[in-house]
Amino acid sequence: MSIFKRLKNIMAKPEPPKAERSILTIGPGDVCEVSLVTYQVTGRTQNRQRNQVVLTLQDGSAIRYLTIEERERTEYALYTPIDGRLDSVEEVPTTLELDGTEYHLEEQFSGFITAVGRTPFVQGGEQYVWQFQSDNMKLLRVEWQDGRFMLYEGEDVIPADVRVLRGS
Repeated sequence: MSIFKRLKNIMAKPEPPKAERSILTIGPGDVCEVSLVTYQVTGRTQNRQRNQVVLTLQDGSAIRYLTIEERERTEYALYTPIDGRLDSVEEVPTTLELDGTEYHLEEQFSGFITAVGRTPFVQGGEQYVWQFQSDNMKLLRVEWQDGRFMLYEGEDVIPADVRVLRGS
C-alpha cells in the first residue's frame, strides 16, 4: 500500500454507524413482538402533527393494529378490527355501548396521515379519530377517512411488551 493511501485512510472520517430501527421508525417488511406474539409489519400510517404511528401487524391470518404515540412518554395500544358502522361523521356519540360494555369519549382529533403498505385506508389524507375508553380499561377507536368508518377494539400495552426484532 502506498504512503498516500495510508495517509488518506488515516485522515478519512469513519462511516457513522447505522441507526437501529426503533418502534417509531419501522415499516412494512420489519418484524416486531407485542406481548410475546411475533408480528410482521405490513403497513404503516403516520400522523406527524400528533407524532403518532399506526402499524398494521400480521400473524398468520390475524391482523392487528398497534398505535404508538410519543407524548411525555411513549404510549402503545393494540387493536383488533370489529364490525360495525356509524351513520354520520357529524353524529359520533360521546358514549357507545358495545357487547354490554359502555365506552366514553376520551379524545377526538383530526390530521393528515401518510400511508405505506397495506393499511385500512389505501392512501393518505385527512383522517378523523375518536378514542373511547370503558371503565374496565378497554379501548375503542373510531376512524373516518374518505367516507369510510373503521372501528377497533383494544387495550393498552406496556412499553416493555413491545420490541423490534428485525428491521430492514
